[in-house]
Amino acid sequence: MAGPRRATDEDETTLAGARILVVEARYYDGIADALLDGARRVLEAAKVDYDVATVPGALEIPQAIALVLDAAAKRKAPYDGVVALGCVIRGETSHYDIVAGESARALMDLGIARGVPVGNGILTVDKEAQAWARARAESEGGQDKGATAAHAALALARLKRALARSPAKSPAKSLAKRRGRR
Repeated sequence: MAGPRRATDEDETTLAGARILVVEARYYDGIADALLDGARRVLEAAKVDYDVATVPGALEIPQAIALVLDAAAKRKAPYDGVVALGCVIRGETSHYDIVAGESARALMDLGIARGVPVGNGILTVDKEAQAWARARAESEGGQDKGATAAHAALALARLKRALARSPAKSPAKSLAKRRGRR
C-alpha cells in the first residue's frame, strides 16, 4: 500500500516562522516518550518552532489545547497547528470507549470550530504491544505515529497558509495550478 505523500522542499518554505503546539498525555510514559520523539523529529526537520504541554491523560488533551490556544491568542502569538499525542488501551470497562471516542471527537471539533490544523496522534489500541508497534520509530520497526501526527498538522498548516495567500475565487483550483495540474 502506498504511503502518504511527503512534503517537498517547496512545501517546507511555506512554513517559515510557523509555531506548533504539541500536547502530550503521559498516562503511559514510555509510549508517550516514543510518540513525542517522533513528533519532535518531524517538527525539527521542518524547522518550525514548537512548544510542548503535558497533561495526565488523553481526555485532557482537547481541554489543554483550548486553554493554550486561548492564552496564545491573548498574547497575540497564535499557533499555526497542533499535534495531539497520547494512548488509550482497552481495559475491562467501557471507559476506553468514552476516552477514545470523546478525545477524537473533541479534537475534530477544535479543528473545525477554531480553524486550527490538528494532527491526531492519540493511539487507540486493544493491547500495549499494539501501542508500542504504533509508537516506535520506523527505524525500530514501528509505525512512528507521533511523526505521522506531526506530518498531518504541518500539511494542514501549509494548506491553511496557501489558502490565505490565494487571491483566486476557487482556492482548490489555485492550488492545483501551482502544482502544475488542471
